[in-house]
Amino acid sequence: MRVLFANDGIGDSGGVQSYLNAVMTGLRDRGYDVAFLHYDRPRPGAERAMPWTGARFGIAEEGLEGAIGRARAWTPQVCYSHNMRFLEIEDRLLREWPVVKMMHGYFGTCIGGQKSFSFPTSRPCDRRFGAACLACYLPRGCGRFSLGEMTRQYRWARAQRKLFPRYAAFVVASDHMKREYARNGAPEKRIHAVPLFPANRLPADAGTAPTAEPAQVLFLGRMIRLKGGDLLIRAMAEAAGRLARPLALVMAGDGPQRHPWEQLAGALNVSVTFTGWLEGEALWRAMQTASALALPSVWPEPFGLVGLEAGQCGVPAVAFDVGGVRQWLQDGSNGTLVPADPPSAAAFADGILRLFERPERLAAMRQSAREVSTRMSLGAHLETLERVLALAGSAS
Repeated sequence: MRVLFANDGIGDSGGVQSYLNAVMTGLRDRGYDVAFLHYDRPRPGAERAMPWTGARFGIAEEGLEGAIGRARAWTPQVCYSHNMRFLEIEDRLLREWPVVKMMHGYFGTCIGGQKSFSFPTSRPCDRRFGAACLACYLPRGCGRFSLGEMTRQYRWARAQRKLFPRYAAFVVASDHMKREYARNGAPEKRIHAVPLFPANRLPADAGTAPTAEPAQVLFLGRMIRLKGGDLLIRAMAEAAGRLARPLALVMAGDGPQRHPWEQLAGALNVSVTFTGWLEGEALWRAMQTASALALPSVWPEPFGLVGLEAGQCGVPAVAFDVGGVRQWLQDGSNGTLVPADPPSAAAFADGILRLFERPERLAAMRQSAREVSTRMSLGAHLETLERVLALAGSAS
């Protein structure tokens, strides 16, 4: 089968490109022919960073008609489209081929895409997308405080939603996202929840390390308000006061909230290390020595892939029960789910304590975390995806 992948970027450093690299390589190894259509120009070294091989069609380099024409000559049977900020390109793909659309976020179901309110408190939003959302955008802090940006984003989301009936199929990462798209007008029978997999595989010689002392709670991610780092720091302060065992926090990442969070940790006397972004061996070492992963996101994560990444090292997670997190996190098995109505530091502290109050239970959770991470593999993802692509291709 010949599958044309489409994405606006090429060789990016984010999770979408990691997904594309893994899936395109995996399908190629299973006998598929794969090609890639993209809008952006490749940055220096971008193509060397992509492990798959195949035809490539660049819109910024050769124009929309030129790229589409060459892609048409390649004769794909189905197009697998991902992030595409220029919807005229998406429209053209839909006129040429059956398109399977992977929704990596809340595209067409939320004006700002964060599906949460920031005011008066940060919490997930469960509204259906529509004109009434405009009344919430500025007062509830749904995005940038800009009337022009609100208007632009609303028009884009509305245009994306109008394309829903034309997709041959949708792929989403969780049952939560399947429900989200179904209640926002996507044909339910065409939506397929295909759980993600650890895109960054644990090196074969890495092994796993015993739990460190003092117990270490690890945060990995961009430091923005919706990631809940302030709630985590307050929760750590409370948990450390109630647990007869020292606790340490490692916050790996960066972003606009790093300095305020550093100040908050200092004011609350929390034992914390801010490492900046970690990659490669340093990242694996941080996960191997962690006792638990904290995912205090107050926005509804479509999946929460970092939990599976850490699970490879036998690291259980504590997370707010938002979005698609429960797709991989089973409360009491490979971690603890924290009620999020609304998200609070006190509730998250309870979740941390439930992890550490019984050492034998924590040991069982570490084993379960490894098992879940192994079960949600690239192979399992591809088996389901192949069926979705085949069905869409056969309907053309």
